[in-house]
Amino acid sequence: MNLLEFLNLGVMEVLIILVILIVPAILTIYCLVDIFRAKFVDNNSRILFLLLVLLMPIIGSILYLAMRSNYVKPKMPPFNQFP
Repeated sequence: MNLLEFLNLGVMEVLIILVILIVPAILTIYCLVDIFRAKFVDNNSRILFLLLVLLMPIIGSILYLAMRSNYVKPKMPPFNQFP
């Protein structure tokens, strides 16, 4: 017996469930990679955001992306290039 028939799920329901599970996972992974690659003003901010994203993945990721610009050092342009 097919598992989808047993659960009475169609293709659309399976796609909706996959989107609900995969989108937050991708957002969390993106934020974790960005936390490790970014240069923070201090390491306490990095640890705080890391814990926030790990303990509350969806809300923590959204908060990190919203508040990121206040805690991450801006990238400096190359020295020999002028605007």
